[in-house]
Amino acid sequence: MPETRIALVGDYSVSVLAHKAIPLAIDLIAQRHNWLVSCDWLSTRSLETDGTTSLSQYRAVWCVPGSPYESEKGAIAAIRYARENYLPFLGTCSGCQHAILEFARNVLGIKNAEHAELNPSTSLPLIAPLSCGLVKEKGTIHLETNSMLYQIYGMKTVEEGYYCRYGLNPKLEYLLNSSDLKVSGRDNNGEVWAMEFTGRKFYVLAQFQPERAALEGKIPAVVEAFVAAAVV
Repeated sequence: MPETRIALVGDYSVSVLAHKAIPLAIDLIAQRHNWLVSCDWLSTRSLETDGTTSLSQYRAVWCVPGSPYESEKGAIAAIRYARENYLPFLGTCSGCQHAILEFARNVLGIKNAEHAELNPSTSLPLIAPLSCGLVKEKGTIHLETNSMLYQIYGMKTVEEGYYCRYGLNPKLEYLLNSSDLKVSGRDNNGEVWAMEFTGRKFYVLAQFQPERAALEGKIPAVVEAFVAAAVV
C-alpha cells in the first residue's frame, strides 16, 4: 500500500494540547489498520505565500485548532483548495470556524463574513462568541440522524471535549440555510457544534476536538473515519 500523506494546516505550537494529540491520533489509527500514513504541519503563513502549491502532494487536509492563525488568508486558501479538489477534509475548533467562513465567502458570495475574534467591530460576525464558551470541559452534542457523524458514532448523543470560545453566530445561521453545508450536531443550547458538506466522501466540521481522546490512548472515531477516507 502506498503512503497516504495528510496535511495539517495550522501554526504548530508545543503549548497547544490538540497539536500533541493530532499526530498521536493518526499514528494510533495507522497502527490499528496497518496503514502507511504520515502527516506534515503546514503553517498558514507558508500557504499564503506559496499559493497552496504544496497541498498537491496530500490526500487529505485537516485544518487544526489554534486560532488566531498567523494568516487567515493562508488557512482560508487551504480550505478552499481541499473543497474545490474534493479532498477529504476535517476542520476542528478554529478549523471548523474558518471552513464556515470559506464556504460563506467563496460559495455563497458573502464576502464580508468575518470572525469576531479577528475583527470585533465587523458588521457581519458570522463567527461570534459562544453563549457559554467552554474551555477544557466536555459537552453534549446532539447529532442529526441523517448525518455522517451519526453513522460514525452510531448514536444520537455524544460527549466530546471543547476548548473554544467562538462558533457559528446563531443570529446569522440562516445565511447557510438551503446550502450544501448542513448542520449535523448541536449542543444543549441549540448552538451549532458540527456541520457537513453533503455529497462529499468526507467533509466534516467539528467545533469540538475529538483528537483529544488520543491523549488517553483512545482512537477518536471521527479522526478514524477521516483517515480512512484519505487511505481508501
